[in-house]
Amino acid sequence: MKIFIAFIIVLPSVLTDFYSSRYDDFDIQPLLENDRILLGYTRCFLDKGPCTPEAKDFKKAIPEAVETTCGKCSPKQKHLIRQVIRAVMQSHPDAWDQLVDKYDKDKKYRQNFDNFIKED
Repeated sequence: MKIFIAFIIVLPSVLTDFYSSRYDDFDIQPLLENDRILLGYTRCFLDKGPCTPEAKDFKKAIPEAVETTCGKCSPKQKHLIRQVIRAVMQSHPDAWDQLVDKYDKDKKYRQNFDNFIKED
């Protein structure tokens, strides 16, 4: 009985350690296939352009995701994030460098985040 009660108490805190699953089914194909959209998101994240409602939500999570190497991301979210990051790195290395400078100016998290990006 004690184990069951402990499970009920601990389970909600474990489940809330992840970001909301609201965007788990977000269609990233338009981002990956259309530079205009990809750069629009990038400009939003860099405070250089307007943000869609989704981009605003993603932007709020960036600092913590960088610091914790996406520690609160579900496996599905990690996969989606890696795909988008790789697209930015490949198609727009300049923009990627600006994002790194903005969110990890001292490069404290760079090695861990580079390793994270290579996974999958």
